[in-house]
Amino acid sequence: MSKPLSNPSTAFAGERLLLTGPLGEVALAVKAACEQDAAQTILVFDDATGRVIDLDLRGSQAEVIGRLSPPQAGAEAAASEDKDGSTKGRGRPKLGVVAREVTLLPRQWEWLSAQPGGASAILRRLVDEARRNGEARQHKRAAQEAAYRFMLAMAGDRPGYEEATRALFAEDLAKLSQDIADWPRDIRAHILALAFSAGDAPPSPGAFSSEVDAGSREDNA
Repeated sequence: MSKPLSNPSTAFAGERLLLTGPLGEVALAVKAACEQDAAQTILVFDDATGRVIDLDLRGSQAEVIGRLSPPQAGAEAAASEDKDGSTKGRGRPKLGVVAREVTLLPRQWEWLSAQPGGASAILRRLVDEARRNGEARQHKRAAQEAAYRFMLAMAGDRPGYEEATRALFAEDLAKLSQDIADWPRDIRAHILALAFSAGDAPPSPGAFSSEVDAGSREDNA
C-alpha cells in the first residue's frame, strides 16, 4: 500500500535513531544504511500511528520513491469529473450532504423543531461542535497509542515496560521518564516525543532531551 512521501516517519538502526523526517527522506536514508551494512536491523515507524512500515528498497532511489508515491488514478478521475461537472447548467450547488435516518426521543425532536434554521442545520452544527471539542482528546489518545506501539516494538522485553505503559496512559511524564530511565537514550527520547508532542506536529526527540538527561543523571547517581 502506497504512503504519502511527506508522512512523518522515524527509522531506528538497532537502538540508535537513524533519522526522523518525511517518509521519502527516511526511506532513502534506510536504503543507504542497508547498502553500507546489510546485516544491521533497521525498523521504520509511522510517527502518526507507531506502526512499523515495510519498505521495498530494491532498485534505484527513484524506484524506491516511486513505490512509495500514491497512485495518480484517483486524482485524474477527480479532475475528469470536475471537468464534466463544469459543463452542466447552473443550479443549486451541491452541499455534499448525505440523507440518513436519525432516531431521537420526542423531547429531542421538540427541541430541534424549536431551533432556528431547521433540524438538519442544527444537527450538523452540533456534530461539528462535538468534533471540535473532541479533537484534543482524540489527538492525545492517538499520540499515546503511537507511543505504546513504538514502545512495544522497541522495548517490550525491557525492565519497567509494564510500569512505563501505565504511566504513559496516565499521562504522567515524570513517572514515565523514571520508568524508562535505563533504556537506550534514543528510544527514550522518541517515546516521550511521540507521547507528548502537541497536536499534529511531528515528534521532536530533542524537545525532551532534558527529561532524558535527567533520567540518565538519576541513573548514574
